[in-house]
Amino acid sequence: MDKIERISAVLAGQRPDRLPVSFWYHFGPEAVSGPKAIEAHIRHVETYDLDFLKVMADARYPFPHRGDGIIQDVVDLDRLAPMRGDEDIFGRHLDVLRALSRRFSGELRITTTLFNSWSVLRRLMASDIDVHGPPTRGRIADVRDEKLTRFLREAPEVLARALAAITETLTHFARNCLAAGADGIYLSVRDDWVDTPENGSGLYDRLVRDGDLQILGAAAGGTFNILHVCGKPLDFARFGGYPVHVVNWADRIGGPRIAEVASWLRPAICGGVDNLGTLVTGTAGDVQREVADAVEQAGGRAIIITPGCTFDGHAVPVANLHAMRQAVDRLAIP
Repeated sequence: MDKIERISAVLAGQRPDRLPVSFWYHFGPEAVSGPKAIEAHIRHVETYDLDFLKVMADARYPFPHRGDGIIQDVVDLDRLAPMRGDEDIFGRHLDVLRALSRRFSGELRITTTLFNSWSVLRRLMASDIDVHGPPTRGRIADVRDEKLTRFLREAPEVLARALAAITETLTHFARNCLAAGADGIYLSVRDDWVDTPENGSGLYDRLVRDGDLQILGAAAGGTFNILHVCGKPLDFARFGGYPVHVVNWADRIGGPRIAEVASWLRPAICGGVDNLGTLVTGTAGDVQREVADAVEQAGGRAIIITPGCTFDGHAVPVANLHAMRQAVDRLAIP
């Protein structure tokens, strides 16, 4: 099988010649867009012989009303308006997608990163202090969450309008990504930033979920849409019915375990390797044992082997990344 056929087999619930593998990390600010971004993605695929490419998207959502790009008050919040999804950072990302789709046409599938509306708005609450790194374990106090909670309390209607404006922009952008050659989108969602003790329970379903589904609806023509459930899900089941081809999550550190969902989660399973633990501090043998354990947990389902999320490209030994790819050559196919 070639790489496209291998992924297609897993999506169809069939037996591939071997399990597909991929992984991703933030290349750094110098490779956010332009030729360096294109080169970084191509080099990444070729170095590790990956079965699909997730295109990174690290640029900030445009907010031209302030020089610092930060929403400081309700007046700023109310200035957010829908965009076409091909201007500014969106246009530069589409250029990267066009180049990568030409390079990998007929060779492998490409999915491109979109963050959902709450995640985008949250990032606009402060300057970027950690955008190019992997997520941290657990929930910590963050000014971005504090500001959103304050806006939710003081101006809920304005906050809802801001989310709707971002959602509309992202629906346009999702369609543009497919037109630029992406096979699908990789939509990152996170409910533990929303249903917090400060915000109260049920907010995600009331205010965020419909926006997720609108974005995915705009990408419905794609053949490789992935839902990434980031962080430690409060209600993983709420995402199980999202209209995607694949679900990726940090099964090792965020949960649930693959074994807990393999019998009912209908989209393909994508994960199995601890991006913050085993990849960073383990040996190549540890990585290969974790891959084997993930396959065993899947209970006969063919899965896509990946980490649960991004990792620190400077901290992870290269040998561990090669070990993840090599592990599937040694495993029996379910």
